[in-house]
Amino acid sequence: MNPAFLPRALTISVLAVVMAIFPASAQTALDKVSFGTNWVPEAEHGGFFQALADGTYKKYGLDVTIVPGGPNDNNRMLLIAGKLDFFMAANTLMSLDAVANNVPVVSVAAIFQKDPQVFVTHPDSKITKLEELKPLTLFVSKEGITSYFQWLKSEYGFSEAKVRPYTFNSQPFIANRESAMQGYVTSEPFAIEKAANFKPGVILLADYGFNTYSTLIETRRELIGNKPDLVQRFVDASIIGWYTYMYGDNSPGNALIRKLNPEMTDELLAYSVAKMKEYGIVDSGQSLQDGIGAMNDERVASFFDKMVRAGVVRSDIDFRKAYTLRFVNKAVGLDLRPKN
Repeated sequence: MNPAFLPRALTISVLAVVMAIFPASAQTALDKVSFGTNWVPEAEHGGFFQALADGTYKKYGLDVTIVPGGPNDNNRMLLIAGKLDFFMAANTLMSLDAVANNVPVVSVAAIFQKDPQVFVTHPDSKITKLEELKPLTLFVSKEGITSYFQWLKSEYGFSEAKVRPYTFNSQPFIANRESAMQGYVTSEPFAIEKAANFKPGVILLADYGFNTYSTLIETRRELIGNKPDLVQRFVDASIIGWYTYMYGDNSPGNALIRKLNPEMTDELLAYSVAKMKEYGIVDSGQSLQDGIGAMNDERVASFFDKMVRAGVVRSDIDFRKAYTLRFVNKAVGLDLRPKN
């Protein structure tokens, strides 16, 4: 062999080996993934939009399409039908309902450690505890009556006689000083302050034992069985997106939210993020050690028992089929949380 040819031959051989072991990212096709939310784009979905907007999903080898929900959309049915790969479930009750009805979907991560459900009160009522809501007129939605209000009845002795329909209009509450209204800690208090020029009191049900997880990532059992690596990458990338949205530069995520939902304002986005931090909605409890998205068996069992006592779910279902811990509790993204 011509010695002058040796370096070039070695170079070609080395490159061939390297490319075989480490294919260039440009040569690797991204896995297409679809994710449906349960409402129009808002800060409560921020980490998902952040991961899409800042390229985190792409870094994890994913080409993600987020399909926003809305009042006339049912993205969960699209998940069940195989038209979507992942769905953002509102709370653990949805997961338990899936088991009760033999729907083959599973929760793989819990983005919210606390459910944002609150009652808002008039400041002059000086309400500071959940039990003090009992004498008031309570504006509760039909969905609320069949879920958390049954827990309020069984655990705290609330009465449906005090309930009036909540139609997502705050005016009846504003007009009645002896009332309280359901809402989310991230939105309704802000809207009331703007509409009525007073800062309402807030009672967060999660702080009184309503320990459902919220904003869960849900997928089909089939996808877990066939593509566990894809599920893991989507969960991990979403978690990173949430850390960045909560603690880093969330302007890319917010810009995408505003683009898809022009009615959203910078002021409300900032308010919602601040309240998620203040009340530990995303990052508190177990997530402080195991990372955003954390879940554990004891907490799901505790919530299941409460819902059985409240008559919301059947006692004979196997609640363990509602979720899996396979993809969470790995401390992903902990280094992104501020140290102080």
